Amino acid sequence: MMKLKEKAQAFALNQAMNYISGNPEKNLPKLLSLMEDMGWGRNSAAFTSQKELFHDILDHPDNIWHQYLMGLWRDIDNDILKTLFRNFVLNASLIGGPKQKAAREQYDCNIPWAILMDPTSACNLQCTGCWAAEYGHMLNMSYETLDDIVSQGKALGTHFYLFSGGEPLVRKADIIRLCEAHPDCQFLSFTNGTLINEDFADEMLRVGNFIPAISVEGFEDDTDFRRGDGTFKQVERAMAILKARRLPFGISCCYTEKNTEIIGSEAYFDQMIEWGAKFCWFFTYMPVGTGAVPELMATADQRAFMYHQIRKFRKTKPLFTLDFWNDGEYAGGCIAGGRRYLHINANGDMEPCAFIHYSDSNIHTKTLLEALQAPLFMAYKERQPFNGNLLRPCPLLDNPDALVDIIETSGAHSTDLENPENVLGLSDKCRSAAAHWAPVADKLWGCQDGCAGCGTHEPLSAL
Repeated sequence: MMKLKEKAQAFALNQAMNYISGNPEKNLPKLLSLMEDMGWGRNSAAFTSQKELFHDILDHPDNIWHQYLMGLWRDIDNDILKTLFRNFVLNASLIGGPKQKAAREQYDCNIPWAILMDPTSACNLQCTGCWAAEYGHMLNMSYETLDDIVSQGKALGTHFYLFSGGEPLVRKADIIRLCEAHPDCQFLSFTNGTLINEDFADEMLRVGNFIPAISVEGFEDDTDFRRGDGTFKQVERAMAILKARRLPFGISCCYTEKNTEIIGSEAYFDQMIEWGAKFCWFFTYMPVGTGAVPELMATADQRAFMYHQIRKFRKTKPLFTLDFWNDGEYAGGCIAGGRRYLHINANGDMEPCAFIHYSDSNIHTKTLLEALQAPLFMAYKERQPFNGNLLRPCPLLDNPDALVDIIETSGAHSTDLENPENVLGLSDKCRSAAAHWAPVADKLWGCQDGCAGCGTHEPLSAL
């Protein structure tokens, strides 16, 4: 049952959103003032810093993020925006944040802000270097299991749920059903986009709390290289359908040795904005699974290139971007192991990360909280951050010995049901990349005040 205070907050936020919609540029600052007047986040240092950042954005119309926010009201359905604000600002942060903090203190373990889960291992594509292709099409979590995960998560304060796979939209009906069952949660799916059609877009518009992050590997040649001929055209059609219905969507980019210069180019950033994307989530290729192609791993110079390009375009392009590895400085290092998120695969195995296929707990035999208190997740908690240089956050890609230590200490097992991978073999694939990245990252990390040494580095206080 929602507490009386939470009901009052939800009502006030909805009324404020109605008022803002008439003239967001004039009225949006009043939403911030309302939140301040009601005392939301009064004792939160994070909220205080975010409040100052939003004041700076809202008070300066020439700020690129001012333009971004105004673009949301122009391009996104108003009811969808209300739902986004309610679920992210109110439920996931102002209400969920204190619940997560209290649970961390009570249970002395990590409590995630987001949970990534795989409804199915099935996929309609077979992309080069993708571990999911090895799992086959046989693994699925039932709707009841997915629903129970969300219910357990909400009890701990978690209101943000992401889907991966496999191709999550193979389970379209169950995903929409989850959105209906949990309107106080925000759902996002990493998807190849080829199964998005007019009917599904209409369902997205109806439920209001589902956003796709469509995987695109660059322009047509690069996308089709990994995902198969004709995929790019299908993806463009899906994005056009979403844009026409004023539905929010983003892009998910995996940069590799083959496509980094394209993914990081100004032309590609401009193309994502033209497609109508409102965010982009960047990943670097990880050699996970026995069928992995280590030769596709980006070089240290390419990773540094992406570091600089993303920071540069954050100042000039109205596109919200996240770099899963290179933003470690803003996230305080590795976010996995339940510190900010965890992964549950289609077999129910609870893993620290989508790229770390080891587990000591399964959702069919343990609760979410029991898994967070089990040796594997506790080993993460006790060792995070894995490096004093937060540009080297990952226990696999950047600190491969750290993952070996965690797996050996916790006794976790491989969750690859077809070809179980020894952690030493997995870590060995990353040793060369880690060694080459270390001096580059250390040089960047020495530039904490935006010095002339790199020119585009943002100080930690910027976010």
